[in-house]
Amino acid sequence: MFKKQRKTVQEKFTERLEVFVCDPHCEILKNHALRGEWRPCRSINITGDIRAVYEEISEGQYEFVAIGSHSELYS
Repeated sequence: MFKKQRKTVQEKFTERLEVFVCDPHCEILKNHALRGEWRPCRSINITGDIRAVYEEISEGQYEFVAIGSHSELYS
């Protein structure tokens, strides 16, 4: 999933991951809960249209499970 993304998206994800590690709810990430089939996951913005979906495994431990455009993930 990550390796299939364009290099620019991979680089932006790495930048956003650094922000996430410091503060998962930093405003720039637009961190929000998901509904439906993605529940109980959450999503952060990587670029204008690219999202990274993650799940909290345990307190303070997260697993990113998907990355893609809004339409790829939620259609």
